[in-house]
Amino acid sequence: MTPAARVEAAIEVLDRYLGGLAAEQALTRWARGARYAGSGDRAAVRDHVFGALRRLRSDAAFGGARTGRGLMLGALRRAGPDPETIFTGTPYAPAGLSNDERQAGRTPGALAERLDIPDWLWPQFLASQGKAAEQAATALQSRAPVHLRVNRIKGDRDGAIAALASDGVTCEVHQGAETALVVREGSRRIRQSKPYLDGLVELQDVASQAVIEALPLRDGMRVLDYCAGGGGKALAMAARARIDLFTHDISPDRMRDLPDRAARSGVNVTPLATDEVAQSAPFDLVLCDAPCSGSGAWRRSPDGKWGLSQGRLDELVQIQGDILRLAAGYCAQSGVLAYATCSLLTVENAGQVSAFLGENKDWRAPWQKAWAVQAGSDGFYAAHLTREVP
Repeated sequence: MTPAARVEAAIEVLDRYLGGLAAEQALTRWARGARYAGSGDRAAVRDHVFGALRRLRSDAAFGGARTGRGLMLGALRRAGPDPETIFTGTPYAPAGLSNDERQAGRTPGALAERLDIPDWLWPQFLASQGKAAEQAATALQSRAPVHLRVNRIKGDRDGAIAALASDGVTCEVHQGAETALVVREGSRRIRQSKPYLDGLVELQDVASQAVIEALPLRDGMRVLDYCAGGGGKALAMAARARIDLFTHDISPDRMRDLPDRAARSGVNVTPLATDEVAQSAPFDLVLCDAPCSGSGAWRRSPDGKWGLSQGRLDELVQIQGDILRLAAGYCAQSGVLAYATCSLLTVENAGQVSAFLGENKDWRAPWQKAWAVQAGSDGFYAAHLTREVP
């Protein structure tokens, strides 16, 4: 595919997204109908689409329309290439620009528009991030780095770097976590590489790894990953200590790949259905990586930014509070309740912990930490909650 044909494909995908289809679904539909597209073409179209979604408001302003054409036109104007070299009207290229399109477009105005944050969310975003709000929002406009976690059960970072290099993946040590690597080249080769297939490395953001490193894990503990999802944090915990590890998710289908991932990683995990959790309690540590806005990871899932509403955020805050109340009951008297989100919003983070402590006077939060998205990781928050022992 030519560069112009890739832009035309991105316009098609973006129009499907703007019509109500999820970004991943829109990309999948396009790929199924474009058998001629090679892996490089599919990657380029994906990059165009996700780049436009990260900058949806500002690119729409530059392009003069919130349409697939408007977004790609805005992206080209922002990046510098002359749009007339892409919008040529030749076969497989976007139709040539009309006079109206040539004259349309403007520099983004309001700060929230320039920073690609929804207007309704900007006051909360600003209140949560304070002086760092512009830096955080700017970071969310760019592509996220690719981080790997080295599975210490199977090797160390130096060995992983060498093994990955043999498969065309260039990595360096990342100082943000003891097991972290940052990928410099060859990120699209990771899932087919031998170190990945053999369980030596897993894809995991460095802040997510740091959340696990901060947990007070010890050999022999009974640990519950209460909102396990795909199980990335569960596998990371199992690699740090010889623990009796249980996983749960309200949607068990999210854990469908966990048994295979655990086997590949060389760890043992016991999945629990919802009605089995209380029967298996108490646990020495309960981790609640709660459902959240995902605002700290919007570089990776930028459509989440535009799909969030005040009503949905309120619903998530209610769910988080309910999860903390339930999970507290599964903790041993001297156990630790760990709460985490990949959110940048206070209402989901310190505000949620404060609300829990206000309702539970015998609990304390001896440790809390936030990871800033502008520092190179996803935006994360974590807190450890413990009971006062008489």
